[in-house]
Amino acid sequence: MVGTDGSYTSMRAVERAAAIAADHGAHLIVATAHAPVREEKGRYAIPPGSDHGADYRMVGETPFRSILRDASERAYKAGANKVVEESIVGHPVDALVHLAEEAHADLLVVGNVGLSKVAGRLLGAVPSEVSRRAKTDVLIVHTTD
Repeated sequence: MVGTDGSYTSMRAVERAAAIAADHGAHLIVATAHAPVREEKGRYAIPPGSDHGADYRMVGETPFRSILRDASERAYKAGANKVVEESIVGHPVDALVHLAEEAHADLLVVGNVGLSKVAGRLLGAVPSEVSRRAKTDVLIVHTTD
């Protein structure tokens, strides 16, 4: 299983997880976490023009759907044979740890950075918290140059 927030660095973790899955003939769960949102077009988790930067649309054509689609494409290109997309509501650490347990994942892969500026300020250090709390093996991929 691999967590991604759609950032360039987290996609590097996706590619690494996909290569591992390919080497072992394993299924790969690509997961992203997000705040609860209602399914209606035009709503935003962070309003446009706020001091948090660019639009961060969370409904309608949501970024988490796009993130998962992009991550799956990268995973297949990196050699994964079966990729499952999971969108999880909740704080990234809680959501990833819970899903890894629920899915009986053998390995949870995260990038060493992987968070956007806004998410990083709001949510803190995901890799260190995931490695501390997960009950499965965790691989923290070095995703920065």
